[in-house]
Amino acid sequence: MTIRVLLADDQALLRATFRILIDSSEDLEVVAEAADGEDAIVLTRTHRPDIVLMDIRMPGTDGLAATAAICADPDLRDSRVLVLTTFETDEHVARALRIGASGFLGKDVTAEELLDGIRTVAAGDALLSAAATRSLITRFLDSPDPGTSPVAPEDLAALTAREREVTALVADGKSDKEIAAELFLSPLTVRTHVQRAKTKLGARDRAQLVAHAYRSGLVRPPH
Repeated sequence: MTIRVLLADDQALLRATFRILIDSSEDLEVVAEAADGEDAIVLTRTHRPDIVLMDIRMPGTDGLAATAAICADPDLRDSRVLVLTTFETDEHVARALRIGASGFLGKDVTAEELLDGIRTVAAGDALLSAAATRSLITRFLDSPDPGTSPVAPEDLAALTAREREVTALVADGKSDKEIAAELFLSPLTVRTHVQRAKTKLGARDRAQLVAHAYRSGLVRPPH
């Protein structure tokens, strides 16, 4: 299946470069381009892409506001946002994850890293660049933004002991393969536990599952 991508960046040259790169891959295609956040929201509703490659700094409605609007729209639940920016700060990483972004990459990534990142997020996994370390995530996600809804105790209680264990390891930054090795399970079994935990906690993807794990108190940041 072809992964459909929407490009949202105010730099036309950069969009053209990304389009050439993405369209050169047999399993990827660009379906639309947006020059600002408002266009990104409208075009996402029109084209329903699998991935929105979103820049943060854009005129008018910026990328974070556009990400929040897209992720809050239940009709766009299948469209995942991969934030791509040169402004890779602690606050941007945390806010992007809080509002529902599925991944975060700096613009200094290689072509291969970008394409692999798109595929990773399209598969339902979270993607964090090297700069978005666990220490940054734990520092900010354990103090949610005002107005965000914490995970209800009854929702957390719905997780089985194994699902809690797997969720905690996901929040620790471990891959399915690493979790499988640590718990003596198959990667398929781990993915099943992750999917069930996401469903029970209402997490659209792995990134939101990590956020829920910290905000609910299931996982505590290291001190």
